[in-house]
Amino acid sequence: MMAPLLSEMGRVLSSTLVRLLVAAVLGGLIGLERQLRHKPAGLRTNMFICFGAAMFTILSKQLAGTEADSARIAAQIIPGIGFIGAGSILHARGSVTGLTTAATLFVVASVGMAVGGGLYITAVFASALILIALALLGKLEVGFELKSVPTTYEVSGKNLEAMLDEVNRILEGQRLAMERVHIASAEGQSRIVFTVDSVRDEQSAFALRLYESSLFASVATIGSAERE
Repeated sequence: MMAPLLSEMGRVLSSTLVRLLVAAVLGGLIGLERQLRHKPAGLRTNMFICFGAAMFTILSKQLAGTEADSARIAAQIIPGIGFIGAGSILHARGSVTGLTTAATLFVVASVGMAVGGGLYITAVFASALILIALALLGKLEVGFELKSVPTTYEVSGKNLEAMLDEVNRILEGQRLAMERVHIASAEGQSRIVFTVDSVRDEQSAFALRLYESSLFASVATIGSAERE
């Protein structure tokens, strides 16, 4: 009587442990790629999310009384991950960052759910596809200059109104717009600091036209940061 029960308990326990281990490994691999790229959600975050999603999926099956209850418990993982993903998205004066991080957390949770449900092949295939997309597509975006790069410029001169008109004229010629504009004037000298969000080719052409304009006493590129 006890032997079959112990055998069944051992089988269930070993299956559960294997699923949790696989979820931790797959989540860790995706998280390691994010960690190496110095992204906000790195190794531990992705590992915990994948592990947690698998854990909740397993628990939903073992604790729920019916299949409907099981599905309802597992479904609550999705809004929970959505809440975490929303926290990784930053909005700042019209600029949005962290969308890739949020999307990665969302699909990592789905990998954990697949592992928790025993769909190992699906989970491994999805993990491989995620890693390829994160590593390869990012390089393709850079290589083909498809990724938008917010770049900050500073121009100075005596006539503030004329400088603003000149910057806007150059921007309109390239169908671009200023963001995060800061204006300062002191001792007859005015300074405009602003950000332009576009691909690198457009940034280069815009910067060249700024330097060619005779209305500015000085033009400087303060810095740029690739958006995730």
